[in-house]
Amino acid sequence: MRQYIFIFQNVILNNFNKRNLDQLNIISKSEDYQDDDNLIKSKKNSVNNVLILDTETTGLDETKDEVIEVGSILFNIQSKSILSQVSFLLPVTSNPAEHINQISVEVSNLSQPSVEAMTFFLKLVDHCDFIIAHNAEFDKKWFGSGKLPKLNKKWICSLEDINWSFKKNLKPKPSVSSLALAFGIPVWNLHRALSDCYYLSEVFKRCDNLEEILLNALKPRYLYKALVSYEERSLAKNAGFLWNSHIQGAWTRKLSEEEATKLNFKVEILG
Repeated sequence: MRQYIFIFQNVILNNFNKRNLDQLNIISKSEDYQDDDNLIKSKKNSVNNVLILDTETTGLDETKDEVIEVGSILFNIQSKSILSQVSFLLPVTSNPAEHINQISVEVSNLSQPSVEAMTFFLKLVDHCDFIIAHNAEFDKKWFGSGKLPKLNKKWICSLEDINWSFKKNLKPKPSVSSLALAFGIPVWNLHRALSDCYYLSEVFKRCDNLEEILLNALKPRYLYKALVSYEERSLAKNAGFLWNSHIQGAWTRKLSEEEATKLNFKVEILG
């Protein structure tokens, strides 16, 4: 079985158990993590398991900030059931985002079975067809640098790639909490990795055509520019297009070709 080696940056962690830190150094930086087949197992007509994933970080910049928590749920599509789940903290020396995620530096450095948690997490990655994250571009960028290995799996963004238009009174790009509430799921805890994964899993349980929704989300998506006047800007906004997002002075959004043809205004494909 392939070994995975990850190396932490040269940081002195006074409160972190030395044995755990040494073990994490051993399994913490090698080549990018890949599944045993060394290929993404793509299935055109069916989906078995997905890994719902979320991270909590000390900031927004992956070049200077760090991941402080990883949470994931292995979810079976056919039975709409949680098969397994794990969350774990990673030690940090500072956390400017503590007011958001409520994770103190001291807690992140307490002794825990970090090696075993990381190993189990990678096993869950092995058993999924693809990974789902809300705002996947943010979560994905932390894997493959620093403490976390690159995950050689197809990612789906439940914010950008899944079309939630079938749910009335829900914005095209809803937050996790808005999505949960729209499906009648109580929201009691935000900004911890596993709780956000749980909300998505409960949403998926309530989707009648879940497999179809996810297969549509896997279709190629392209960046489109809305061709609307100032007076018509609400059309683009209501369709989930963002102003000054990808291009300054334009309403843009990534869509599949099928979704683009269903819009009630003209668009231009940009790439």
